Amino acid sequence: MMKINIHRSATNKVFAGVIGGLAEHFQWNPTLSRLVFVILAFTPFFPGIIAYLLLWILMKDPE
Repeated sequence: MMKINIHRSATNKVFAGVIGGLAEHFQWNPTLSRLVFVILAFTPFFPGIIAYLLLWILMKDPE
């Protein structure tokens, strides 16, 4: 299975550390990142739950 070179967060997580890991990698504010993700997840143009689950599978385990 293909893994992307971004790790899930071990310390900055609410559920699985996906958004926290993205925020750490790109040096974003984790709270703002989660807020943007939740807003996008409820729009019909962004399949948020599917995207989150795919990222959870593709991202490496926290180090």
